[in-house]
Amino acid sequence: MIGEEGASDASSVGGADGVPRRAAEPGSHRKKRDDRDCACLAPSAVERRANYIIIGLAVFMVVAVGVSLMLGRYPIAPDEAVRMLLGKVFPLDQTWTAQQETLFFNVRLPRIMLALMVGCCLSAAGAAFQGTFQNPLASPDILGASQGAAFGAAVAILAGSGAFAVSLSAFGFSLVAVLLVLLVSGRAKGNRVLVTVLAGVMISMLFQAGVSFTKLVADPTDDLPAITYWLMGSLTGAKLDTNLLMTSVPMAIGLAVLFALRWRINILTMGDDEAATMGIDARRLRLVVILAATLVTAASVSVSGMIGWVGLIIPHLCRMVVGANYRKLMPASMLMGASFLLIVDNISRLATTAEIPVGILTAFVGAPFFLYLITRKKQQ
Repeated sequence: MIGEEGASDASSVGGADGVPRRAAEPGSHRKKRDDRDCACLAPSAVERRANYIIIGLAVFMVVAVGVSLMLGRYPIAPDEAVRMLLGKVFPLDQTWTAQQETLFFNVRLPRIMLALMVGCCLSAAGAAFQGTFQNPLASPDILGASQGAAFGAAVAILAGSGAFAVSLSAFGFSLVAVLLVLLVSGRAKGNRVLVTVLAGVMISMLFQAGVSFTKLVADPTDDLPAITYWLMGSLTGAKLDTNLLMTSVPMAIGLAVLFALRWRINILTMGDDEAATMGIDARRLRLVVILAATLVTAASVSVSGMIGWVGLIIPHLCRMVVGANYRKLMPASMLMGASFLLIVDNISRLATTAEIPVGILTAFVGAPFFLYLITRKKQQ
C-alpha cells in the first residue's frame, strides 16, 4: 500500500488516473504572470486609442468647418473669413465686399453651424436610444418624434405660417408625440422597453396618417410642394436670429444631459436587473435619457426637416473605431455626426445647380451601410 507521502508524491507527477503529468516549468509561471500584466494594461491601451480617435475627430471637424467656409458659388478666402469674424469684435479695416459679408453671416455661417448642431444631436440621440432600448436598430425617430414634428410642420404650412412658426409647431408636436408614447407605455403592462417601442411605432403611424391627410387637402400649387420639400430634409432655412437661437438652448440642455449620463447608459445596456444590483433606478434613468434624447431630436427636426439615417449609422461607425463603452462612444458620435452632416450638406449644395435635399443624400449613404451591417453580422 502507498502511504500519504507516496500519494502526495504521485499526485505531484501524475493525475488521478495515474497518467504522468508534466511538471510545471518556471517559465510557464512567468508567461502566465506576463499575460495577466498585459490583460491589466489592455484597458488603458484601449482607452488611449479611443482618446486619440476622439481628438482626431475633433481636429477633422475643425478642418471641415474651415474648408466649408470657403466652399460655395462665391468663394471666400480663409483669411477673409477670419477677418470678417474678428471684425465683429475688433475694429479692423474692411478688405471684403458687402456682398461677401452678407453671404458669410446670413447664409454660409448659419448653415454650417446648423449642420454641426443637427448632426451632433441626431447622432447623440441615436446612440442614446440604442443603448437605452438595447436595440442596435434604434434611431432618433423610434418614439415618433420625427413624425410628430412632420405633422406639426405640415399643419403650420397648411395654415400659411412663416418659417419660424413652422419650426415652433414642429418642435411642439414632436414633444407631444413622445409624451403620448410615454403616457401609453406607462399604462400598459408587460416589458417596459418593448411596450415603449411598440407605443412609439403606433404613435408614429398615427401622426404619419395625419401628415398624409394634410398633403391630401393641401393646395397642390403652393402648400403641397412646401410640405413635400420639408419632409425631404434641408438646411437652407438656417438663420442666426430665428431658428438657430430657438433650438440652441434645448439642444445644449439635451446634449449636456446625455454627455453627463454617458457612463450610466452603459448600465442600461446590461438590463434592469444588473442596474438594480448596482443601486441604479433603471426606470428613472431610462426616462431621463429618453427625455434628453427627445429634446435634441425635436429641436433638430424642427429646423432641418426629416433627415434620416444619421442617428442610426453614425453610432455604429463609432462603435467600430472606439468600442461600445459610452464614455467614449457618446463624444465620438457627437463629433462624427457633426462632421458627417456638414460634409453631406456641402455635397448637397455644390453637386448640382439645383440643391439636393440632405435627407436624400443621407439615405443614399445609410441604406448601403445598413445592408453592410446585416451581411457583416451574418458572416460573424
